[in-house]
Amino acid sequence: MDAQKNQQTDEILNAILPPREWTENGQLWVQQVSSTPATRLDVVNLQEQLDMRLQQRQARETGICPVRRELYSQCFDELIRQVTINCAERGLLLLRVRDEIRMTIAAYQTLYESSVAFGMRKALQAEQGKADMESKISELENDKRELERQVNELKAKCDAIEKREAERRAVEEKKHAEEIQFLKRTNQQLKTQLEGIIAPTKK
Repeated sequence: MDAQKNQQTDEILNAILPPREWTENGQLWVQQVSSTPATRLDVVNLQEQLDMRLQQRQARETGICPVRRELYSQCFDELIRQVTINCAERGLLLLRVRDEIRMTIAAYQTLYESSVAFGMRKALQAEQGKADMESKISELENDKRELERQVNELKAKCDAIEKREAERRAVEEKKHAEEIQFLKRTNQQLKTQLEGIIAPTKK
């Protein structure tokens, strides 16, 4: 009965933590999970090993750190192994918890990467929009300068026309005044002649 239980435990352990296989010098090596129960000292050593590896690999204490995540994941797998040897059902439940945590972290990682990509796209669009806006501003400033030039040109033309018209009016008024003076003198002369003609007749 114990042999059957041990075989079942080994099968569960291999399902939880599959054996590692690699080839070295043309020879296939297989490393399976140990089914030896853990002692209290093993748990203390596990904690010390975790702290030592965190320090050796310079894992960050806070924030996102792949190194810290990897080491804690390995530590959790070892705890699952230790629990599974004593109680397979508890080990399988911990396996569900581990897989759920991994799926949640993967979902957050995908969300984070999508957010970063979205932010980058928005930043690039903003830069492009800024460049387009600066180009539009430059174009409008050029149009403004051209319109101001045209306004100044038209204003100069208008001033020149007004000056010519003023000069023409002055000439016309002077000519008109001279004609009036001429007509007045002519009228006076005719009046004098007429009076000269009429006066002898009266005598």
